[in-house]
Amino acid sequence: MSRLLIVVDRATDWAPYYPSEDVLTFEQYLHFTSSGTARVRVINLCQSARYLSQGYYCSLLAEARGHNVVPSVMTLNDLSRKGLFSLELTELDPSVIQWLEESGARVRPGHDDSGATHEVRVRTYFGQVQHPELKPVARALFEHFPCPVLEVVFKRRKAWQIESMRPASPADLSESEQDVFAAALDRFSTIVWRKPRTRRRYRFDLAMLVNPDEAMPPSDEAALKRFEKAGRKLGINVERITRRDYMRLPEYDGLFIRETTAIDHHTYRFARKAEAEGLVVIDDPVSILRCTNKVFLADLLKNNKVPTPRTLIISKDQKDAVDRIVSELGFPVVIKIPDGAFSRGVTKAKDEKELKAGLRDLFRQSALVLAQEYLYTDYDWRIGVLGGRAIYACKYMMVKGHWQIYQHGESRVESGGFETLPTFEVPRNVIQASLNATRLIGNGLYGVDLKQSGNRVAVIEVNDNPSIDSGVEDKFLGGELYTLVMQEFLSRMEAKRRA
Repeated sequence: MSRLLIVVDRATDWAPYYPSEDVLTFEQYLHFTSSGTARVRVINLCQSARYLSQGYYCSLLAEARGHNVVPSVMTLNDLSRKGLFSLELTELDPSVIQWLEESGARVRPGHDDSGATHEVRVRTYFGQVQHPELKPVARALFEHFPCPVLEVVFKRRKAWQIESMRPASPADLSESEQDVFAAALDRFSTIVWRKPRTRRRYRFDLAMLVNPDEAMPPSDEAALKRFEKAGRKLGINVERITRRDYMRLPEYDGLFIRETTAIDHHTYRFARKAEAEGLVVIDDPVSILRCTNKVFLADLLKNNKVPTPRTLIISKDQKDAVDRIVSELGFPVVIKIPDGAFSRGVTKAKDEKELKAGLRDLFRQSALVLAQEYLYTDYDWRIGVLGGRAIYACKYMMVKGHWQIYQHGESRVESGGFETLPTFEVPRNVIQASLNATRLIGNGLYGVDLKQSGNRVAVIEVNDNPSIDSGVEDKFLGGELYTLVMQEFLSRMEAKRRA
């Protein structure tokens, strides 16, 4: 469990907001001692953050006590160094520049004859802002300078720049600003608004990262609910978070990513931050790094003698690429970009003309392309592996009249049928190849895709974020599949707490 504390200079600073036992004055925090092994998160809302002020000491004491604090001492120091944030904003969305121009052109007393000013002052609240046009700016500033309330001054010289930034306190806010601040705080950390007498205590808190707008997420709504239910039975409070909750990660004991991962993506940043904060993480950043790039994976499997289709790594500047593919792999041949998912970025060429066209298209997206022998099968195996053991098995059938399990159309994606089996009914060499492949990746949750043709088994890829959908992967185990995943989190979180 983690505890959230809000520190203010005086009790009256919190008067406009909902009372909570989690709100302390600076004097109370000075003498605060945490009990047990609970992690403590501190939101520092003291009025002054200058060097050696109460606000500065609040963050300093929090870090000395091992509490995770916003803003950190580093952030306070960075905000005092203008060179770090004196940034030109010419590359921002035109709507931001337009808003700054219009706001700066409003008549204000004491300015030049035109009544115009070239300075605009705004406040952000946990990366939120009153003006919709400035949301991208506020979010970016909060990611670089995490601060509950930040007063930002924009100034236009040759171009719009950030002239200054400083932390602000709730005591500085007008009535309308207090409403925005309260909503932002509620969004940032809902714990503070819960009444203590109704708050159920769980042994651990687990963040489950999801994207409600993702077209093909790793888990559907019913599966997410089953994860939450399984967690509750084991004493784990499973709470869904989105990319906007990046700064809330230290509140939790673990992170479970249920959103399609990529390296140049917020999912990887979430995994990195969670691991740095000491959370149990699935998918961990190393697994994401190793699984999401098929070039790395192909080389790793080949060098460790894990059976795969014959594979070539082709460079954009390789003059004999087509000749090599034809002579070593023949036709038909499969070509794919390194970071495709759900059958995207994958093409089958049946002759030299299609091969050249396919390579030309894929090289627009990547400097390297994989060419792989085509193995015809009616289905692909998917073996789910968790903590080094197989926990589920599926046969994913090809789309009727198509050579893949997914077919992407202009308006919709078709998928083939499936068959879910107990792992003890899966051929032994399929399970063994899956375990051999995942041992090279890590100790997390993986979905291994394989093809089987007679006695030959070939690993196609290892997915760090495998699909677990209600009525598909859980068809055989039912709720037990979700319990297995939550039990793994519980064991790892208990081990971290004992360490």
